[in-house]
Amino acid sequence: MSLNPIRLIARLDIKSNSVVKGINLEGIRKVGDPKALAKKYYNEGIDEIIYMDVVASLYGRNSIKEVIKEAASEIFVPLTVGGGIRNLNDIREVLKSGADKVAINTEAIKNPFFIKEAAEAVGSQAIVISIEAKKNNNSWEVYYNNGRERSGKDVIKWALEAQNLGAGELLITSIDHEGLKKGMDLDLLNELRKDIAIPIIFSGGIGSAQDVLEVVPKVDAIAIASVLHYNLIGIKQIKQNLNNHNITIR
Repeated sequence: MSLNPIRLIARLDIKSNSVVKGINLEGIRKVGDPKALAKKYYNEGIDEIIYMDVVASLYGRNSIKEVIKEAASEIFVPLTVGGGIRNLNDIREVLKSGADKVAINTEAIKNPFFIKEAAEAVGSQAIVISIEAKKNNNSWEVYYNNGRERSGKDVIKWALEAQNLGAGELLITSIDHEGLKKGMDLDLLNELRKDIAIPIIFSGGIGSAQDVLEVVPKVDAIAIASVLHYNLIGIKQIKQNLNNHNITIR
């Protein structure tokens, strides 16, 4: 169970310098400008921001360093950047651009030892392993390339392996719940918490302030996208609801 203050994180999925959003990681459409949205969420009190280049691995390119440089000059909360991280040089370049952490998915699946190598090079606190989870029968399978590819790996086993290899944090995205705004995958979270001791950022499905309350006891952070992008609920409203239930927030 989480003993630390809960962090609220705005998740910005980036494609061609625009923030995009879809449902179940499909049918993405533009919803805004990365700089403008990041500044808006920062001013409204967000605790952290995650930038994910959703096509970086697909096209074999590096992450969105220019976007991060702009953000880091005006936004003073921790920034995590993912997409196209393939080696230590990519990690160092992203951190040099102003990010505090990097999120790795595809390369870690292809080469798990990269997690250990990265953690030893820059510290576990800077390494977030991003896991896209989709339920198949009675278990969850790891996907990558923004939900386009199946890995054959079991989510729970992979999360545990990533933890043991030195990951400092896990970003778990439920593909089944992502974008639907009907609540998060509590079954997946419960299974993860049986074995995972490192911080978990949970993503996919938030549709109301009540949805946040339901996962709070077992997460360290919640990544939110749709409801913020479409102005369905605000950061202050979510935080007020947490305060009303005596839940400590960052």
